Amino acid sequence: MKTIKDFGNKLEDKRVLMRVDFNVPLDKKTGEITNDLRIRNALPTISYALEAGAKLILMSHLGRPKGERKPELSLEKVADRLARLLERRVEFTPDCVGPEVEKAAAALAAGDILMLENLRFYDEEKDNNPQFAARLAKLADYYVNDAFGTAHRAHASTQGITNHLPAAAGFLIAEEVRYLQKATTDPERPFVAIMGGAKVSDKIEAIQNILRKADALLVGGAMAYTFLKYQGVATGESMVEEDRVELAGNLLKEFGEKIVLPRDHICADAVADTAEIRTADDNIPDGLIGLDIGPATVKDYAEKIKGAKLVTWNGPMGYFEIDAFAEGTRSVARAVADCAGTTIIGGGETAESIEQLGLQSRVSHVSTGGGACLDYLAGKSLPGIAALEQ
Repeated sequence: MKTIKDFGNKLEDKRVLMRVDFNVPLDKKTGEITNDLRIRNALPTISYALEAGAKLILMSHLGRPKGERKPELSLEKVADRLARLLERRVEFTPDCVGPEVEKAAAALAAGDILMLENLRFYDEEKDNNPQFAARLAKLADYYVNDAFGTAHRAHASTQGITNHLPAAAGFLIAEEVRYLQKATTDPERPFVAIMGGAKVSDKIEAIQNILRKADALLVGGAMAYTFLKYQGVATGESMVEEDRVELAGNLLKEFGEKIVLPRDHICADAVADTAEIRTADDNIPDGLIGLDIGPATVKDYAEKIKGAKLVTWNGPMGYFEIDAFAEGTRSVARAVADCAGTTIIGGGETAESIEQLGLQSRVSHVSTGGGACLDYLAGKSLPGIAALEQ
């Protein structure tokens, strides 16, 4: 896979169209950006292009406008934040294709930056419409993809455009692939995978693929109760995917002791911070919901993580949004941060928990794409990556 460095000195005075992932979280009331990590993650590739003398054109999506032009999802606020981070002017165009955009792109000088409007104001983006991809490509001489968070989607700006321009990966995508390959090709051992979240069905392909490679899979979150239900453990009112119990059983039969399940639980009679909290050993009483792994399980998991040469973690250990049910996730996060081996954090909620605890600098890699990371770990081909490899 080519990276932007492989273009060498060809970028000088050329227009470079870069796909970034500026799908930043916004405050529901004010519309202001609440976390600019995704913007900051793109700065190394942006800076490299500018230092190479490129005329830089950035494109991204924001939110889910579903093909409609929604002012609250305009990327203009993102362009303003980028300008502050770079301490230089960032031009903004209120569209992403068309004559006015082409005029703005043609007027750029070396070192200039132009931010396009939200790609998903057009349905053609998600439809990977060939004509839309060609209209985007018309803006530039070279294409760089640095948006790992959308690499698992075959969209016009991630896959279709590579049919029209010389293409390469940015530094962010290159780093994602480098780390995730550690878990999918000849991993260091012991390799301990941690998987949490609500549903087995959401992560079944990743679970199956990881179990073929890992030495142990530590299971947390609500998905654990589907496995425990098959084992005959009482799960009380905990979330169980009844239609996946047999599947969980098949995994237990095939992979046996590789799958490590919680042996105690933090429970309550309601998902609320005012609920009365109880610890249940093994069986969960009727009327109670399992909402986090218990202290004995935390100790077990921390011990396994401590001796690992490679750790991957995707999904919280409990309902960590409520403080009373967050300790399992926090404890696992600290154990991963203390691990001397290579530690890879999946995106989404797992990355959020690591950041909340200020531990991101103590792990090897925090993925910027939850869905893309999961698909990669499942052994799937990511269209945005495959297009660059071709």
